[in-house]
Amino acid sequence: MAERAEELKTAARRGSRASKADGEKDVLAKIAEMPEPDRGMAERIHAIIKANAPNLSPRTWYGMPAYEKDGHVLCFFQSAQKFKARYATLGFSDKANLDDGRMWPTAFALRQMGAAEQARIGALVKKAAS
Repeated sequence: MAERAEELKTAARRGSRASKADGEKDVLAKIAEMPEPDRGMAERIHAIIKANAPNLSPRTWYGMPAYEKDGHVLCFFQSAQKFKARYATLGFSDKANLDDGRMWPTAFALRQMGAAEQARIGALVKKAAS
């Protein structure tokens, strides 16, 4: 919660002059602080999102990398080490366009990322941002 409060203060200080570059700088700084293997996964997810949904703006959200559209967070990455969890998480908010029938997943556990996982993440992000 303290990190979220700091994010809000930073956003208020930046005011209307805040830019997508500011958000990207904040996200890359948070990723750089992460220990491996989370750092590597977060770097790849950042690249996948930039390639598949360039309309999303990076920002931090509760101290983690997140990506927004029209002021609403669509997806986010949670470090395993920060939360002392067994796996990192790629999550999607209710604003993400992932609806598929009456039930669909909104969070995914990540322990490693190969080509298949990266392709699936790319497709999910593209759909979420559409």
